[in-house]
Amino acid sequence: MKWWMAIAALLVAAPVGAVLPDEMLSDPMLEARARSISQELRCVVCQNQSIDDSDAPLARDLRVVVREQLRLGRSDAEIMDYVVARYGNFVRLKPPVQMDTLLLWGGPFLVLLLGAGGLALWSRSSRAGGIESSPLTAAELAEIARLSKDGSPPR
Repeated sequence: MKWWMAIAALLVAAPVGAVLPDEMLSDPMLEARARSISQELRCVVCQNQSIDDSDAPLARDLRVVVREQLRLGRSDAEIMDYVVARYGNFVRLKPPVQMDTLLLWGGPFLVLLLGAGGLALWSRSSRAGGIESSPLTAAELAEIARLSKDGSPPR
């Protein structure tokens, strides 16, 4: 087998994810729905992968649960509600904007605003805290001349 055929075979097989053949449904429409739902659910073990992509045993169990719910005739929303009721909104890769997830959605913007405010305050204080350059009075010039060794005023 040529090297390019091996790479092509790997690329074709890559989108399959971690779903095992024994998990797949025989009905292609139900399987497509199962894959769609599985891609929206977070693996609570891996936390950065969907259950569709994860090899963790808990992700496999959740994939099986999703397919069982589909066999029972549940809608996608009912299946999502079923899983969220057991694991909370954390199990969603894109949790809804609600009071309990508001910090999750608004946190990055809050940090950005606080950083911009801190930068503005720092910039203002560094400009205002500098030494003012006002001209010396005649008395100050005379004092400098008296203190200097040669007695000449500064330029």
